[in-house]
Amino acid sequence: MLLGGAAAAGLATGGAGQALVAVRSAEGSRSRVVLPAPADPAPPLPAGLDPADAVASGLTTYATRTADFYRIDTALIVPDVVAEDWSLRIHGDVEREVVLGFDELLAKPLRERWITLTCVSNEVGGSYVGTARWLGYPLADLLEEAGVRAGADMLLATSVDGFTLSAPLAEVTDGRDALLVVGMDGEPLPREHGFPVRMVVPGLYGYVSACKWVTDIEVTRFAEKTAYWTDRGWAERGPIKTASRIDVPRSFAKVRAGAVPVAGVAWAQHRGISRVEVRVDEGEWQQARVLPSASSDTWCQWVWEWNAAEAGNHSLQVRATDGTGAVQTEVVAAPIPDGSSGYDSVSVTVV
Repeated sequence: MLLGGAAAAGLATGGAGQALVAVRSAEGSRSRVVLPAPADPAPPLPAGLDPADAVASGLTTYATRTADFYRIDTALIVPDVVAEDWSLRIHGDVEREVVLGFDELLAKPLRERWITLTCVSNEVGGSYVGTARWLGYPLADLLEEAGVRAGADMLLATSVDGFTLSAPLAEVTDGRDALLVVGMDGEPLPREHGFPVRMVVPGLYGYVSACKWVTDIEVTRFAEKTAYWTDRGWAERGPIKTASRIDVPRSFAKVRAGAVPVAGVAWAQHRGISRVEVRVDEGEWQQARVLPSASSDTWCQWVWEWNAAEAGNHSLQVRATDGTGAVQTEVVAAPIPDGSSGYDSVSVTVV
């Protein structure tokens, strides 16, 4: 009887221990987070997005499902960060050090925005790009609170696992929606996307802007500090290049002669897309219809109808023009050191 009682006590203790582990895990912590309503909500998405026939044929949806959002991390194991223990320290070339806890961050007037993120390792036509509705607090406001000293030009952000990135201070403080993010698509950040807090800066590739699990930001200078990817040969600053992609039809598809829908996405975050053009077999460029987008910080969808009259093999290419009037370059470049470039193309057969 005593043995049974001792065994029961051991089981009870084990259960309590397991419950304690659950309470102290990131998932347990995330389940208790209640995000406040944004003080500055994202605008509603415009009408006309996601045309049903194009999406059914393979056009990427305007908003990326969280489960489908790309991930590129240096962490082999996703950090397990408990929100109750999280804090952010802003220091370095500032007048006063700022230390912020998670509850303090949630209590601030939060801003919600649609923003497209892109990885610098994305190849031409690649899938390392996605759009989500992010909730966070402007980094510029925190830096103003700290009082940035003259001469500083870089933020050295450090993740809880020691990863570092170097974000250009000018882009973080020029009025764009550079955010210290706590929410993604109306939910607390998933653990894989940086729970409890990450950075998002539109217009910059993720390797210099999108620090997940961020816990430290040092205000400093590019001449004094380097970060993980810049130490490995990537460019010091990472403005996103204008890019476009053909989603429909897929390469090597067989299509029937006649009207063939061609569609895809284009992006030039913080500059926006003003024009998309498609050409067949390196002929004249034809203007596609650019669908509306939430802001210049997101990608856009585009559609074009090709009158495929000639049977046989054909090549389709796409290019975009950004909001400043600059046309996407045709110069082919690999992702390293500052992002890929060139025209996306697909080969199809008309039957």
